[in-house]
Amino acid sequence: MLEQMGAAAKAASYKLALLSSREKNRVLEKIADYLESQSAEILRANEQDLAEARVNGLSEAMLDRLALTPARLKGIADDVRQVCNLADPVGQVIDGGLLDSGLRLERRRVPLGVIGVIYEARPNVTVDVASLCLKTGNAAILRGGKETWRTNAATVNVIQQALEECGLPAGAVQAIESPDRALVNEMLRMDKYIDMLIPRGGAGLHKLCREQSTIPVITGGIGVCHIVVDDSAEIEPALKIIVNAKTQRPSTCNTVETLLVHQGIASTFLPALSKQMAQSGVTLHADASALALLKDGPATAVPVKTEQYDDEFLSLDLNVKIVADLDDAIAHIREHGTQHSDAILTRTLRNADRFVNEVDSSAVYVNASTRFTDGGQFGLGAEVAVSTQKLHARGPMGLEALTTYKWIGFGDDTIRA
Repeated sequence: MLEQMGAAAKAASYKLALLSSREKNRVLEKIADYLESQSAEILRANEQDLAEARVNGLSEAMLDRLALTPARLKGIADDVRQVCNLADPVGQVIDGGLLDSGLRLERRRVPLGVIGVIYEARPNVTVDVASLCLKTGNAAILRGGKETWRTNAATVNVIQQALEECGLPAGAVQAIESPDRALVNEMLRMDKYIDMLIPRGGAGLHKLCREQSTIPVITGGIGVCHIVVDDSAEIEPALKIIVNAKTQRPSTCNTVETLLVHQGIASTFLPALSKQMAQSGVTLHADASALALLKDGPATAVPVKTEQYDDEFLSLDLNVKIVADLDDAIAHIREHGTQHSDAILTRTLRNADRFVNEVDSSAVYVNASTRFTDGGQFGLGAEVAVSTQKLHARGPMGLEALTTYKWIGFGDDTIRA
């Protein structure tokens, strides 16, 4: 089955690479329209997935990731339309010039070919990946989690209808519907057909892909994100940012998981934090020194477990640790962070500069929420992933991250001397 899917995707990628921006936008507009006009079928499939997920005891965080609503589906369709408005990077000449040999050389952006994406309970990823791949002339093979197989199948069916309506092969966007895990291992070795693999899931999935894949892998999306509260921070603005970073949508990878509070501000800041977190329904997991300042506050505060510094809660839970100084905070981030998104709240320019220069994450913030690490917020349109590695792409991966380049030489019967 996968061999046939791979061959179909590779054949489709050759056709997609030749499309003009106008032709690609026409497909995307049709997809957005179909997502809305056929939303009932997708939402019905999603409700079946949700019902099964509840029976299987999935957490509230996972259920939130899985759930589609009419408003969320409309937002997904609007994101596709936004991709239409983005500049198409394919065909862009990056640089070039005339060589002494007389050869005119240029470096031009081209599609990668076939993108494989393995992801868990995020049905929006299906459309995000499809729209970005089609905009850049790439075919896509998608393998969603078993929790979302009905939703993914219904969504891909709509996308394929739009493709065929525009005279393009359905093989341009395909989904592996079977929950059989053996198919994942088979997919990891499809280097004959797939040019780049993107896992979007937990640490176990990333480890599997890094160790078993014969295809280049882009890893990311695991966000143990930190906010450092400097001793010069102002309490009210800091609390506003923390509430946003923790509670706006706790199940996302750019949600803050650990708060590092400078000891010089802890005695005044932590009681205020407790009051605010109680209002927001957040449970605090505190180290011994922080717990002493939080135990009499209104928020639920419990001792932190060491392993919790290395994991995503993806829920209304927040680690709190008192640090001696900025050096201590940076050392903690280097030991426990995932190079996703980290922020400092400060009114000291020197500390802001140090944080930006010394914290080696894909996105760093000064006096801002970590929730901004998102393709839409960065002006990239829908994102295919957030890369936390350093080669090829880093941070939210938009259109350019789905292209490579080729060198093109134009001669006048030119030979090498």
